[in-house]
Order: sequence, then C-alpha cells, then structure tokens
Amino acid sequence: MHFLTAQYNGKIFVGLTDESQQYVIDLHQTEKVKDGVQTLPHTLMECIALGDYFMDKAAALRDWVLTHREAPSFFYKMEEVTLLAPIPRPAKNVLCVGKNYKDHVLEMGSEGDIPEHIMIFTKAPTSVIGDGDDILLHEGLTSQLDYEGELAVVIGKRGMGIKEEEAYDYVFGYTIINDITARDMQARHKQFFLGKSLDASCPMGPVIVHKSAIEDPHNLEISTLVNGEVRQHARTDLMIFSIPEMIATLSKGMTLEPGDIIATGTPAGVGKGFNPPRFLKRGDVVEVIVEGIGKLTNKVN
Repeated sequence: MHFLTAQYNGKIFVGLTDESQQYVIDLHQTEKVKDGVQTLPHTLMECIALGDYFMDKAAALRDWVLTHREAPSFFYKMEEVTLLAPIPRPAKNVLCVGKNYKDHVLEMGSEGDIPEHIMIFTKAPTSVIGDGDDILLHEGLTSQLDYEGELAVVIGKRGMGIKEEEAYDYVFGYTIINDITARDMQARHKQFFLGKSLDASCPMGPVIVHKSAIEDPHNLEISTLVNGEVRQHARTDLMIFSIPEMIATLSKGMTLEPGDIIATGTPAGVGKGFNPPRFLKRGDVVEVIVEGIGKLTNKVN
C-alpha cells in the first residue's frame, strides 16, 4: 500500500493510493462513513505507530471504498488534492547517511575518502517540504545550492540495539528524499548541519510505500533529473552500507521510533561533481525518481 498526507478543501488527511497514484482514498472520512466513528489518528506518523492495527484497518477501508465509489466524499482524483510531505513534521531530525555510494565519494574526493564506518548527519524537521513545493534558493546565504536524490527508510517500530538480521522488522516502508545542500555553507562551517538544514531543503514524498510492496530495497533504480536532464542514475545495490547496517548502527544506544526517517545516501552526479559545478538556479525543476515509489518533483524559487 502507498500512504500519503494530503489536503482537500483546506482539510489535511491521511490517504491511501495505489501504484498508479491516480486516486486518493481519505482514510479518515472513509472510516466515518463506513463505521460511524473515527479511530485513526490525524497524522500518518501516529498511524504508523499503531503497527498492524493500522495496516489491517487501512486494507479493510481500501477494500470497502473500492466497492462504494459512488460516494464522492472519500474518494478523490490525485489532481484534486494537494500533497504534503508524507510526514510533514518529523518528530526528530531526519537521519542521513553520507558517502554511501563509491562513485559519489570519488566525484567529491578520492579513494581515501571512502568511509570505513557509516557516516551520519541530520537535517532539521523544519527543512521538510512536500512534492510540488518550492525549494528555496536562499540567495544571500548560499550560491552553491545542490541536489541529492535518495531512497529513504521510514521506521515503523520502536527499538534500540536492533540486530542487523532483525532490522527489516522495524521498517514501515520507503519514500524519496532530495537532500538539498548548500555546499559553500557546508565548507565554511566545517560540518553538515547548517548547510543541510535550510528551510525547504528536504523535499520528501510523494508517498510512503509499505515494505510489503518493495521486494528488495537494494535492487531499485534511482534517478535525478534537472530540467529533464538526467544528472544521477544508479541502482541501490551500489550502496556501501546496507539498510540493516544503518538501522543496527543508529540504534546502538539511540532509540529509533515510528516515523523516524533515514536517508540512505546519494549516488554520483550531484552538481558539485561536475567540472565546472552545476548548482541549482531559480526556475530549475528537480525530479527524483525511485523505482516502485514514484517521482518527487520540486521547483527552485
């Protein structure tokens, strides 16, 4: 199943769509009409925390609504709604893995920069925007705004000290993130946080795909296009550190919680990697496409 957060006539709701992403089911309104009550929480993050109850409820509501399409109050065309980030305001910083594709490490440095251990940085929750929202250029702060298309993991169950062989038990699903980065700020401050956490620098979406629909997250095609030109193109099997390794490492001494987001790193082809560099400019349209999840599109403004 493909989950999303959307707005219709000023009301924000948790929705469900299919692989084609042509329609949206309002789970809150559907439950009210079908059962006469609303038990599902108002946010997707809270729904994810319900575990199997949420999945069973969502499946039952989906099956019911597909046989009652005559009621327009809970079944919309995708173009009728405004998509938000699936988790518009994460409870914690977005956790990001750096230097996780060898070719990206090489375009930014040398063989000696390939990490021996997982490299982690974070992006502030206020950086998150949704599909179709504008990436802010932040003129005056940066002249080197860059893109990084990434597969992201959404945690579904609370855990600490998670073993690699049990890691997928703690995954809810997968989404797309564009890790927008101010390269000059990153270099100037000698760390990642400020250059990675500008407002509107973490596009996310358009959906979270439940893990049951992704057979192997390490066998997905990932591409980033700028104004229709392919800049990044790779497969996720090129990751240096696997998703189970990420989850095991992060959960050593730190509790992972439902709704936590882990961006798994970007492949080669970022703007800074070109000679000369090709940073983002006003009006650029950036698309990140991940097989089995969809396309995340944002314009620079």
